[in-house]
Amino acid sequence: MSDDAADTLAVDEFVEYCRTQAGLLSGRVERMGEEADELLDEIDQEMAELRSRLEALPDEVPGTETPSTAEIPATSERDVAAIEQRQETLEEKQLLVEAKQARMQAFQELAADYTDLAEDLAAEAGDGQDALTRVIEFEADADAPAYFDERQTMLEAAAASTDTE
Repeated sequence: MSDDAADTLAVDEFVEYCRTQAGLLSGRVERMGEEADELLDEIDQEMAELRSRLEALPDEVPGTETPSTAEIPATSERDVAAIEQRQETLEEKQLLVEAKQARMQAFQELAADYTDLAEDLAAEAGDGQDALTRVIEFEADADAPAYFDERQTMLEAAAASTDTE
């Protein structure tokens, strides 16, 4: 970006940009939270179904005193196998929830950092060039482009500008 372009930009524009980025990230956190809640609801529902199936299993599952030649009824074997499969599915869903929660935390932290940067720029930035430099450095340090799939960050715009010059 040329010095002339940076001089025409006001610090307020970069403050607003940072607030917008924080808002977008917060919106993504809300959507991820809704998705995590849906997964947790599915887990709860499946757990309730598993409990019902376990309660419906026959009580005469062989114990240690049963001879080793005794056979478990075929329906019990199928039920146990099905329950074990559902348990694996539930564990996978739980891992997805944990991954979503970790991602939500990262998005929340970046949103807070953008908000802090907006406040710092409003209070301390001397001019548009200073604000632009601080935003680009912040986004590079935070790997901000990785958080915005559908939106170009200032860092990406500056890199693209540098590539075309």
